[in-house]
Amino acid sequence: MDFKMERPLKDLLFRKHAGTFRSWTALLTVATSQQGNDGKKPRSETPADIQRKVASGNTAKFIPWGAPGPAPSKEAEFAIKVELPLEHGSDAHKPSGEHFQRCRRPEQVRLRSMWAFLVRLVGLLGLTSRLLVVSQLQGDPAERLSQTSISPSIMKDRHLGLTIRDSRFMLGDFPFLILAGTIHYFRVPKEYWRDSLLKLKACGFNTVTTHVPWNLHEPKRGQFYFIGNLDLSAFMSIAIEVDLWVILCPGPYIGSDLDLGGLPSWLLQDPKMKLRTTYKGFTKAVNRYFDDLIPRILPYQFQEDGPIIAVQVENEYGSYYKDKKYMAYIKNALLKRGVKSLLMTADTGQEVMEGHIKNVFASVHMKKIKKETYEKLSSIQGAGPLMMMVYTAKSLDGWGSPRNILDPHLLRKDVKEMLNFKFSLNFYMFHGGTNFGFMGGSSFLDNYLPIVTSYDYGALLTENGDYTAEYLMYQELFHAPSGTSNSLSPRPKATYKPVATAYFMSLWEILPYLEKSIRSPTPVSMEQMSVNQGNGQSYGYILYETIIVSGGLLTSKGHIKDRGQVFLNDKFVGVLDHVNDQLILTKNHGDKDYLTLRILVENQGRLSSGPNINQERKGLTGDIYLDNNPLRKFKIYSLDMQPKFLNRDLPNIWRPALFQPEGPGFFLAILRIGSQPRDTFIKMKGWTKGVIFINGQNLGRYWNMGPQDTLYLPAPWLQSGINEIVVFEEFKSSFIIQFTNSSHLAPQPPSLPPRQLHGAPWLPGGILYSFLF
Repeated sequence: MDFKMERPLKDLLFRKHAGTFRSWTALLTVATSQQGNDGKKPRSETPADIQRKVASGNTAKFIPWGAPGPAPSKEAEFAIKVELPLEHGSDAHKPSGEHFQRCRRPEQVRLRSMWAFLVRLVGLLGLTSRLLVVSQLQGDPAERLSQTSISPSIMKDRHLGLTIRDSRFMLGDFPFLILAGTIHYFRVPKEYWRDSLLKLKACGFNTVTTHVPWNLHEPKRGQFYFIGNLDLSAFMSIAIEVDLWVILCPGPYIGSDLDLGGLPSWLLQDPKMKLRTTYKGFTKAVNRYFDDLIPRILPYQFQEDGPIIAVQVENEYGSYYKDKKYMAYIKNALLKRGVKSLLMTADTGQEVMEGHIKNVFASVHMKKIKKETYEKLSSIQGAGPLMMMVYTAKSLDGWGSPRNILDPHLLRKDVKEMLNFKFSLNFYMFHGGTNFGFMGGSSFLDNYLPIVTSYDYGALLTENGDYTAEYLMYQELFHAPSGTSNSLSPRPKATYKPVATAYFMSLWEILPYLEKSIRSPTPVSMEQMSVNQGNGQSYGYILYETIIVSGGLLTSKGHIKDRGQVFLNDKFVGVLDHVNDQLILTKNHGDKDYLTLRILVENQGRLSSGPNINQERKGLTGDIYLDNNPLRKFKIYSLDMQPKFLNRDLPNIWRPALFQPEGPGFFLAILRIGSQPRDTFIKMKGWTKGVIFINGQNLGRYWNMGPQDTLYLPAPWLQSGINEIVVFEEFKSSFIIQFTNSSHLAPQPPSLPPRQLHGAPWLPGGILYSFLF
């Protein structure tokens, strides 16, 4: 649709604002139509046209206005004199010399075709500065399709990757609209990567976004793992085969609701550590990590015939912003190691300026979007394209909190408006997957909130990769090209027969068999434990044991991180956590002269974001008091629940579970499967709280407080014949482990209103309402 300004409106503009402007003027040229040489409006190029041009190399070079070369084709146009206001007497909105140099005459600022220099028409019908641009960006579906259908397989000329020219992304010499969806390879079984990527492609997306978790790839200093489910190269190779582009987010901090935002916990062994700054201890570790990571990704860049078209620098640094030099350091760390792809930052609308780096494209997250956001973007990068790097249906689900529910109708309306105005976007998440093991982090809003095991996140695929109704809606909305249909049938699922936990051993029974305990006069946090080759303990549980001679008031003073079960002579007393920091210990008549006090502390996940991540040490992080006297002389056991712990450290002292024993303890069950294992879900009805392992793999946490009632068990983790299930239960157990063929995340109670995910700028008129009117 062409943007037109009729003469009466032009006259009104000048009459209304005559004499109210000062210092300078600009001449605005607006194209009223686009005509071919024959006087007829040219038809939009189809995907086939684009493919033929790219394949043949017959591409027209883009020549900026004022640059040497042949003049642009003639267009019917007229000039309107628009005098621009200078707010508060400043020159803040005066076009830079660069803009004038690109014009045919110094006194002109031209709008060629549909792409406009961002001019502030203050007071005109309430339109903000983006109206002239977005009014021209609305195109018919065929045109939009042509800008999204350029794929790796047809892109033969790789000398120039993703760039920004005027108000659009260009891939090579062609306008390109990014439709991306996020898939975290580490949250999806490797055997299912291709299935998820094929479904992304079939939905109409052209790009996959993925983040690289430092803590999983370097769990110990200098020991890097890029195999199995962490094989990043294999993931990108499959993306090439599926014909998808890649936006890579290498961190070092990635957020993503991971423990410590994807940073390794051993960084916190340094008591002076300043994460996400140019603190020497942090940059030394980052440099070592990048020295290993970046050479692995360089062969997959666009210029090397790979799929990577853009690399994100850090993640939402504007909300942290503790070091002005930090983002420039990360940028240079990437460039000097050979990264050629387009660099971009990603921040919420409110912090976009703080997270911006000079000469780096700034994208925005959907949070805190206001009309000022677009004014800020315009001030730092002119009338460049808009990229919604994180458009999300919902936020994380936390244990004990009502589940977040998406509104598919509002979702569809928002995305449709973004497409109409040619926003590039990244849907977070396309396939959320699972927080296997202890990888999930936590958040802190009003209270500490540990994330559930499922990372469903309102994604377009379910946790186990099935289609959702929203997927089909988006496929229609994106006008997925013919030939990409839902040819991938849902993977078969099974409801296996319940199995009994026939064997049991108490936590107290296995303590003598564990690695030598650590003795310390004062409590020691997980990170400071002398385990794992000096790297400390990252996840799981830690047990503190000491001797007391009397009862009294036990006080943690906030030093228990995150949840501590208190036992007196092996008898459960109560829980100390972020909310409750006091317990009464009673010494009964007939007890021995001394009592054994045990505190089993669980790390429920370090904060994944926020200003307090430097304090996210776990276990007992300080003194604990009995009647205001600090306790001393501790024996400390590391219970990290890693595969090594189960396969080697856990003793074979199972005894029959003749009665229904209570935890803390380990339960053993055997699942027998025929020749073809299938996906399934474990349902822990009757159990209380703990962790499940299948054939040595940690599926994750369960907790009867919800909202998650089932745990996803992927078929590749099962085997024909005997499968060993080990359950660590903290409290009350059940004899039976049940299975079902569907996930169950308890819905939000009707009495509670849905959590407000969209701020005021997104309501009631959708994504563009607040900054257009």
